[in-house]
Amino acid sequence: MDLFLLKLVATPALILLASLAGRRWGEAVGGWFVGLPLTSGPVCFFLALEQGTAFAAASTRGSLAGAAAEAGFCLAYGYTARRNRWPAALAAGSVAFGLGAAALAGPRLPLVPLVVVIVAGLATALALLPRLDAASAALPLPPRWDLPARMAVATAIVLGLTPLAPIVGPQLSGLFATYPAFAAVLTAFAHARSGPAAAMRVLRGLMIGLFSFAGFFVVLGTTIQQIGIAAAFAGASAVALLIQGGSLWLMSRRPRQ
Repeated sequence: MDLFLLKLVATPALILLASLAGRRWGEAVGGWFVGLPLTSGPVCFFLALEQGTAFAAASTRGSLAGAAAEAGFCLAYGYTARRNRWPAALAAGSVAFGLGAAALAGPRLPLVPLVVVIVAGLATALALLPRLDAASAALPLPPRWDLPARMAVATAIVLGLTPLAPIVGPQLSGLFATYPAFAAVLTAFAHARSGPAAAMRVLRGLMIGLFSFAGFFVVLGTTIQQIGIAAAFAGASAVALLIQGGSLWLMSRRPRQ
């Protein structure tokens, strides 16, 4: 299949599955699902096909750094949402992500220290995210354009980023691809329709899901040049799903926030 057609088919299909899972099992599971590398994974795959495995391996460092920046997004959104509507909270989260990405874009940390930074950042953000007491309310049916809009945004990110990769380089390519566009959509919709407590559930699920995101890119970055694209993506996906399954089990044992 032509690469352009593959991008047009694979990316919106992944986002459709994530959105339907969120509608079926609730805000926290929706956030948890989009913690998977639904955008940055396809971006890295296409980079490997178009730019080579060495370029893709280098881009995984940017993706890992982006996971720490996403923790900043969640914290800034959460604290702003306590007293503000979703546009202000989304703006605060996006600024925090940008600042975190800028701070992490320069230093090229070795893999082990980088993973320590990510795990510590996610654990700290989970502990500090505001806990709001509110009953989970049934959400009204979303508008008909909701799913097509999410799928279009996802596809635009993939189609827009991969041609820029040779210009910005592998580190920034991986970093830009981690902006939580789909988590932002889920969070803002939950916030607008059900209040800040619902937004917190999405953000908490996202941060729990980001541990599997980190596992995916650690495996991918360390194996893709040695074993090839198909085997590396298969192994990274298996590790991510294993971590994600464990985190879902832990979420099911926690009381609802």
